[in-house]
Amino acid sequence: MLSMKRTPSTFKLFQAGLQAPSWHAIAPRGALRAYYDWMAHVGSLTARLRASSQRFSVQVLRQQLQTVSAEEAATLGLRRGAQAWVREVLLHCDGRPVVFAHSVVPQKSVRGAWHLFAGLGARPLGEILFSDPLITRCAFQFARLDARHHLHRHIAVATGISHNLAARRSLFIKRQQPMLLVEVFLPEVLQLKPIAPVRST
Repeated sequence: MLSMKRTPSTFKLFQAGLQAPSWHAIAPRGALRAYYDWMAHVGSLTARLRASSQRFSVQVLRQQLQTVSAEEAATLGLRRGAQAWVREVLLHCDGRPVVFAHSVVPQKSVRGAWHLFAGLGARPLGEILFSDPLITRCAFQFARLDARHHLHRHIAVATGISHNLAARRSLFIKRQQPMLLVEVFLPEVLQLKPIAPVRST
């Protein structure tokens, strides 16, 4: 099962990311408290969503090589203006979008440790992350995303949602090569109830 830890090198990367104003080591409170159980879940989010619905699906919004934000470049240890492979998807349960996922892999890593990333298509990323013993996950960071954040704008275009959203992010490390995953929890996720045991993959 995938473990969560920090190595010295990944700790430095996340320290750089912490300088961005949006992300914190503690989950947001207030109106977004209802999302805490989902945000703190350390197992496979894909498995939990599948166990909470009759029909699970992945809608790919984009998967392309592009310039990453300064915030993401700092987190991944890349120079400003660097390009990376970016994948954005909506995770649907019973036809309703419940999670927006944004993953970023440095360009060189798509030809290395994360070579499976480019060929995912509509498969959930969690199938890879939680089945490979070589992958470790760093500690979560949390944010309250509003319309000023570029990911919030992407979500608004895809779903029409305009209010603040609960988000978390973490680095996954394979053979010392990082991948950044941001998961944003949409309001419909609060309507899900467990209907089957959650499996680890």
